[in-house]
Amino acid sequence: MSTSQKVVVVTGASQGIGAETVKAFRKLDYRIVATARSIAPSDDPNIVTVAGDIADPATARRVIAEGVARFGRIDTLVNNAGVFIAKPFTSYTSEDYAVMTGVNLNGFFYITQLAIAEMEKNNSGHVVSITTTLADHAIDGVPSVLASLTKGGLNAATKSLAIEYAKRGIRANAVSPGIIKSPMHSAETHGALGALHPMGHMGEMSDIVNAILYLDAAPFVTGEILHVDGGQSAGH
Repeated sequence: MSTSQKVVVVTGASQGIGAETVKAFRKLDYRIVATARSIAPSDDPNIVTVAGDIADPATARRVIAEGVARFGRIDTLVNNAGVFIAKPFTSYTSEDYAVMTGVNLNGFFYITQLAIAEMEKNNSGHVVSITTTLADHAIDGVPSVLASLTKGGLNAATKSLAIEYAKRGIRANAVSPGIIKSPMHSAETHGALGALHPMGHMGEMSDIVNAILYLDAAPFVTGEILHVDGGQSAGH
């Protein structure tokens, strides 16, 4: 088994930004472990897919174990899986809370812990998480307390990881998007959602993918929360 090619794990990889991230890393000749709740097997021998709920620690164990068994190493983890439920704060249910903390927090914790343990073996690696600019800049009319609670927590955790592992060759960064054109948003909503950004339009999935690739290729950047949000975090 050759271990010269770098290996990236991508969560939430079946559609949208996750699927585009998989394509982008394959163009760079990375081997890929792609996971999502429902994901089809790949015909590409350099892509292994693992279906499962990222909130379940057993899924995290299978993803990392499969990556190491097939490719021998883990170089980059892209924590892309996420859930956004927009409700007035007092309308959230315990089920909403369980889903959002499960995917956004548990889904980060379990797989990141295991991935970093593998990265430590090579004294190198990179964790990049997808968060939200709403954690920095709340928007009137877009109720987002649980998104801010969970994704804002990932921003803070990213900085903590960056400092804890800086001398061990492992970096941690985050991409903080605005509202992105993806399967999450139907076309008829694009005009209204675009108007929420100072630049007047939504972002493209390629904007987020390019930010991920930049951070992965930037060896002197760690602890960075890179806002790709059409100016939202700067103000209105």
